[in-house]
Amino acid sequence: MGTIETNIDKTVARMEGQLALWSAHLKDLVAKGEAAGQQAKVDSRKQIDELKTKLEHARAKLAEAKAAGEDKWDAFKHSVESSWKELEGAFRQLAQ
Repeated sequence: MGTIETNIDKTVARMEGQLALWSAHLKDLVAKGEAAGQQAKVDSRKQIDELKTKLEHARAKLAEAKAAGEDKWDAFKHSVESSWKELEGAFRQLAQ
C-alpha cells in the first residue's frame, strides 16, 4: 500500500491533468462561440464565463490543498471535491 503522500500526489496529478483538459476544452468552446451568430455568442458567452469562474475556483482550491501539504490534506479534500463536482457538472451540462 502506498503512503498517504504518494496517494495525495497521484490525486493532485490526476486532477491537474483533468484541469488541463478542461482548460483546452474551454478554449475550443470560446473559439466556437466566437464563430457563432450574435445570439449564440451571447448565450454561449454566459455559459463560458461561468465555466471559467468554476475552473479557476477549482484550480485555486487544488493549489490551496496542494500547498497545505499532507498534514492538512483531509481538511481541504472536501472543498476540492465539491469544487470539482460543480465544475464537472457544468461541463456536462454545456455538452448537452
